[in-house]
Amino acid sequence: MLKTPVVVFTSLSLLLSLSCAGDVKSRSCSDVRQAFTTKGFSLHNVPLQEISGEHLRVCSQGYTCCTSDMEDRLGQQGKLDFEKLVDESSRTIRTVFTSRHKKFDEFFLELLDNSEKSLNDMFVRTYGKLYTHNSEMFEDLFSELKRYYTGGNVNLEEVLNDFWSRLLERMFQLLNSQYTFTDDYLECISKYTDQLKPFGDVPRKLKAQVTKAFIAARSFVQGLMVGREVANRVAKVNISPGCSKALTKMLYCPYCGGMPGLKPCANYCQNVMRGCLANQADLDPEWNLFIDAMLLVADRLEGPFNIEAVMEPIDVKISEAIMTMQDNSMQVSSKVFQGCGHPKPAGIGRSARGISDVFNSRFRPYSPEERPTTAAGTSLDRLRIVWRTMQHSVIDIKEKLKESKKFWSSLPDSICAEDKVTDPDEEQCWNSHTKGRYFPEVVKDGLTNQLNNPEVEVDITRPDTFIRQQIMTLRVMTNKLRNAYNGKDVYFQDSSDEESGSGSGSGFTTEPEVVHTEPPMLEADKSDPQPTAGAAQQQKPLLQLLVAVMALTSLLLRWR
Repeated sequence: MLKTPVVVFTSLSLLLSLSCAGDVKSRSCSDVRQAFTTKGFSLHNVPLQEISGEHLRVCSQGYTCCTSDMEDRLGQQGKLDFEKLVDESSRTIRTVFTSRHKKFDEFFLELLDNSEKSLNDMFVRTYGKLYTHNSEMFEDLFSELKRYYTGGNVNLEEVLNDFWSRLLERMFQLLNSQYTFTDDYLECISKYTDQLKPFGDVPRKLKAQVTKAFIAARSFVQGLMVGREVANRVAKVNISPGCSKALTKMLYCPYCGGMPGLKPCANYCQNVMRGCLANQADLDPEWNLFIDAMLLVADRLEGPFNIEAVMEPIDVKISEAIMTMQDNSMQVSSKVFQGCGHPKPAGIGRSARGISDVFNSRFRPYSPEERPTTAAGTSLDRLRIVWRTMQHSVIDIKEKLKESKKFWSSLPDSICAEDKVTDPDEEQCWNSHTKGRYFPEVVKDGLTNQLNNPEVEVDITRPDTFIRQQIMTLRVMTNKLRNAYNGKDVYFQDSSDEESGSGSGSGFTTEPEVVHTEPPMLEADKSDPQPTAGAAQQQKPLLQLLVAVMALTSLLLRWR
């Protein structure tokens, strides 16, 4: 009695399911075809209606508008889209480092050029031929300063010591032109630079100011260059197979499901991005330390290591040193003659010349109308304009650096915050399976936190070696910056040099060995040495002992 209704019910259920299946099979893929065309793909082999999806490897294997070839092409497109998203999101920070590095570098080199021009104009006007005939030592000084700043392996202290030694040799000859000096004699003179202090305290003060200012400036511009290079390198992402699969699923599986306009949910996007950018996020701690060190050096450049305080008056300071030597020329000459011996007289024509004839005009500061002019105004005024511009540049750089902190860990947030990537409506977004709310929690950033990422398979035991190299690059640069903040220069092998065998910028070597050479004391007398009172006193006990021994011997002989 009951068999007939059961058979009828079963038959109706089968018909309904077939009818539904027929409806599903008949769903059009026209929206997908249009979206596929928009992406620039050919419609060849793109189905007009949904087909069975057992051939798919990433997207759902239910009825689909995707063939295997379409899924592969959409997967490749997903990688390109991701690379573009990272590139666009990091463009601002890369542009900041590139443009600010260029500006600072240009300003500093212009500052050096204008300082050299200012000194040249002043010295030509003040000393005339005496300067022009000896100008190469000043040119060499600025050349070495520039070479140091641009990354050359230059020891600033040695450069400045060499400059003052050469200046002492030249001036000593000019002030004692009635004598002839051999190369050995001139070398002897240079050994007395520190003892004699012929230029007063100017060399010591200038050395301290120049070294600290240039160390800070060079480290700062190198830091901008390193920041630029690291940002450029890290922005070129290495996409793992797990990340590629997750990107395809997030960005293009809606296409295969017939919903090409459906965007991923924001939290879903966050998990995918955190998985794909896990190694980049690990750069953040070292990046933040690097930015902090850059800010510290920038403060130095604005304050105690202010390059303007060094370069603007460098011509005045050197001229003061020359006048100090002139004032003390008699004492200096006497001490040198005592220590190095008396030089041979020159010919009659030269011996008649006196010291006053050599420096026939003493240094005096310029009045405004006397300043040497250039096409752009006075050299000094141009120098100040360049410095003011450079100061504003440093302030601007500081603000941009502050904004770049925590950049790499916040990159997933920046990408997923874009309306063109995600849908703000939590109920009307793609949740990796269908349209609806995304329930899994968002994982934390960093490689180790991806162990439980529900969307991306990440091998947390294999950090990206390329990212680790960038971390080491930042660590090395941070160390340089911290030393520069304290006024210390550091010479060591760059990490890039160790890999390639040649440096891309500055050529650092291990810290040079410091060799101290002490000149002979100036008070030393050239005559034969005479026994001192102390030596005579030391000889008395010996004589007494000798007399006692002789007396004892005589006594023993008598007893015999």
